[in-house]
Amino acid sequence: MLTVEALDTFYGTSQALFGMELSVGDGEVVTLMGRNGMGKTTTINSIMGLVRPHAGKITFAGSDVTRLPSFRTANLGIGLVPEGRQIFPNLTVEENLVATASNHQKIADPWTLDRVYAMFPELQSRRASMGNLLSGGEQQMLAVGRALMTNPSLLILDEATEGLAPLVRHKIWDALVAIRESGLSILVVDKNVADLIRIADRHVIIEKGRAAWNGTSAELKADEDVQHRYLGV
Repeated sequence: MLTVEALDTFYGTSQALFGMELSVGDGEVVTLMGRNGMGKTTTINSIMGLVRPHAGKITFAGSDVTRLPSFRTANLGIGLVPEGRQIFPNLTVEENLVATASNHQKIADPWTLDRVYAMFPELQSRRASMGNLLSGGEQQMLAVGRALMTNPSLLILDEATEGLAPLVRHKIWDALVAIRESGLSILVVDKNVADLIRIADRHVIIEKGRAAWNGTSAELKADEDVQHRYLGV
């Protein structure tokens, strides 16, 4: 589904990624974890075409997307839930959901308003509310729903539950489990190791712009040294 190979990315003269590598298979849930400032968001932005890599290759669904503009990458079937949610504040919940809705992949059972509302009933009850009047948790549900309405083959979430109350975090994790069961591939960035181990197949830990560790949930759960070395505060 997605392969990132030997990726180098710079901001001006400052290098942020050093030969970064990861992959996501069909129907697989993969996490990208690491301390702040290690290159997680830069990796996501490079995949999405929001930052142009200096070297390396990004392949999605058999196509080289390394140098594609972000809108073309999205049209190929990658849905992004960005860090900070970035919903449209002056549009209603429903307008946010339909503003970028599409089905470029001609999915037979596409995500629709009814399907998103069934997953997040809170959004249905606030369908006429402006985006800037929603709570942080409602905004995150809306950001996930908006990405699903593009009917992607791969869903990417950057800081999926950052700053959310525990109850809302559980709703987001439960939603990701349901999305995974629908067959969608997922790449998720977050810091809640226990929750990520529960829902994900594999984990990539990034350290100073490089993939420092890669393994299954069972391997990560059993290796407390890896958790302490790369994820501990």
